[in-house]
Amino acid sequence: MAAETTMTDKLFRVAVLLKGLDGAVQLIGGVLLIFLSPDTVTRFAHAVVTRDLLGPPAGSLAGHFEEAAQHFASGGSTFVIAYLIAHGVIKIGLVIGLLLKIMPLYPVALTALGLFVIFEVLRAVQTRSIALPFFAALDVVIIILVLREYLELRRRSQ
Repeated sequence: MAAETTMTDKLFRVAVLLKGLDGAVQLIGGVLLIFLSPDTVTRFAHAVVTRDLLGPPAGSLAGHFEEAAQHFASGGSTFVIAYLIAHGVIKIGLVIGLLLKIMPLYPVALTALGLFVIFEVLRAVQTRSIALPFFAALDVVIIILVLREYLELRRRSQ
């Protein structure tokens, strides 16, 4: 039984650290986008697509990437920047709280992750994204791990 708990604890830490890394990347990306011109973002996206880094240039993933860059360049930059920075800050804050085992943050983390899943699924349906369902599934796994950890901590404290 102790080995199972140890494995679950390790899995929980890895999942939470991955979420923290994701938050850090989003925060850094959001801050970087503040300083990049929309034209630079569009040129970068075009360079990535034309070098087949996302599959064939006419492929679905490349098309989504180019479309996102065009949306950013045509005035969607404020939303994208605010979204990335807010997501990053929220995730990093929750990760720190979970790793420090701050009990009141567990329900907050579960709620935030649940909202992320809902948003990811809705956006996936709207945009036909192939990546968002994968991220939503990962968030569901993280929700399960956070819930298990929370219930275990509550059990130990009683």
